[in-house]
Amino acid sequence: MEKVTLGRTGITVNRNGFGALPIQRVTGEDAITILRKAYDQGIRFFDSARWYSDSEEKLGNALSDVRKDIYIATKTGSTTVEGFWKDLETSLNNLKTDYIDIYQFHNPSFCPKPGDGTGLYEAMLEAKAQGIHFIGLTNHRLPVAIEACESGLYDTIQFPFSYLADQKDIDLVNRCKENNIGFICMKALSGGLINRSDAAYAYLAQFDNVLPIWGIQKESELDEFISYQTKAPELTQEIQDLIAHDRKELAGDFCRGCGYCMPCPKGIQINQCARMSLMLRRAPAASWLNDHWQAEMKKIEECLNCGKCKQHCPYHLNTPELLKKNYEDYKTFLK
Repeated sequence: MEKVTLGRTGITVNRNGFGALPIQRVTGEDAITILRKAYDQGIRFFDSARWYSDSEEKLGNALSDVRKDIYIATKTGSTTVEGFWKDLETSLNNLKTDYIDIYQFHNPSFCPKPGDGTGLYEAMLEAKAQGIHFIGLTNHRLPVAIEACESGLYDTIQFPFSYLADQKDIDLVNRCKENNIGFICMKALSGGLINRSDAAYAYLAQFDNVLPIWGIQKESELDEFISYQTKAPELTQEIQDLIAHDRKELAGDFCRGCGYCMPCPKGIQINQCARMSLMLRRAPAASWLNDHWQAEMKKIEECLNCGKCKQHCPYHLNTPELLKKNYEDYKTFLK
């Protein structure tokens, strides 16, 4: 079983971290089944957030009796000190615990620092004195992640990283290692665009300081990652060729499905519709051509071009234009 240490935190766990965003989409009973199986099979790192509806509550219900044996990271997206303390109290209650191993600022538009006028970092320091073990930051904006890495203020950084990463992303991973900062990897499957988990795992295993948190919703998905604990995929020539192919196919501006553009005032499911062309070609097309998705894609006709989605995109995509291009391509599959 391969293990990863998260920098100066000293937290050492196996290379399979559990991303608990998807369990908000399953029943409480199914969540307990999946989470307990993850624990029973040696997974010890679980990541959640206040924004993930009932994810924290499901974690608490499933794992509170083994709390001392696991590490929990969760997040606050609050931009005020009052909201910060409210989120923290709620998270502790939901998780049925009196401490959080890593408490993270959730995708802030800036890097919180002492004296910046927000009071957020000062609140985090006070929380650390009361039971937060380590301070982390998550982000989709490379400049913010780099600033956090260089600030010396953060024990961990969570950032999207996969075999579609460019050199600047790799440089961030290496810089975190140099600075002894834990690197938690989200979007290791690039929001579903990467459909070979063995290739994703083998690529990330090159970086001994990277802990992927796999977003798991189904027991079958969990089984796949558990199997890698006894027989880790290797970076074979076939996998290298696959990665080269995918990098070429997915080069340029594409939607990562992060969802920070949401909600849309016209109800468009932007984080799926804006990458429909890719999904049609990288997954069984029939599942995206049913009546439900035809209706969802048709909503693009009602786009207001208000620019809110474009304004909130951490990757600076021209989202309205991307939606229109995907819709036009989608219609060709219906003919």
